[in-house]
Amino acid sequence: MQRRTIGLIGGMSWESSAEYYRIINEEVHRRLGGAHSARSLMLSVDFDEIKHLQHAGDWDRLADAMKDAALRLERGGADFIVLCTNTMHRLADAIASSVSIPLLHIADPTAEKIRTAGIRRVGLLGTAFTMDDDFYKGRLQSLHDLDVIVPDAADRQVVHDVIYKELVLGRIDPLSRDAYRGIIARLIENGAEGIILGCTEIMLLVSGEDSAVPLFDTTTIHAVAAVDHALGA
Repeated sequence: MQRRTIGLIGGMSWESSAEYYRIINEEVHRRLGGAHSARSLMLSVDFDEIKHLQHAGDWDRLADAMKDAALRLERGGADFIVLCTNTMHRLADAIASSVSIPLLHIADPTAEKIRTAGIRRVGLLGTAFTMDDDFYKGRLQSLHDLDVIVPDAADRQVVHDVIYKELVLGRIDPLSRDAYRGIIARLIENGAEGIILGCTEIMLLVSGEDSAVPLFDTTTIHAVAAVDHALGA
């Protein structure tokens, strides 16, 4: 069997990166049995530095940091790159162009899952960068023909603040779960047939029981897609 080495750019935040590592290794073990685990490398950045650059709008320095991480993984023997965050896929093209190995874009396997479920109109939760900018919604719309809706401005601020003030710090607040449930319900009222958990930390807060429509957890979807690619599926 062909075995590719997964190169993970992590640390954004480390809580969700730990979930990537767990899911990838559990999935390899489930498929191969025995004592099998994944062939992988992870370069984990300091998220405090990343967070400040994001909110300062310094995407040039962020691009340099992500390209450096990808190059280090390539030199370390990675066969492809997995960027363990939705927001930083704003820099996907810059990262992909800096290395000679592929970047497995998080939006593509997510869209495949949504289309397979027979869903076209989908709600998107994530950081303000992901919900407001076009790099993520635009890819889902132009490449995968999905109709993507986001919460209103007040709800987008709540979603963003919970991510940066709680989830990336490992805080799980039941009141925030209730707030997310309300936001999800309002998206459903606006026609969402499914909800993308478009930040890799959101899966730490909400689960299927919090929504009347299917949730698409990008962390799990991306990690499983990485295993597909690593095992040649």
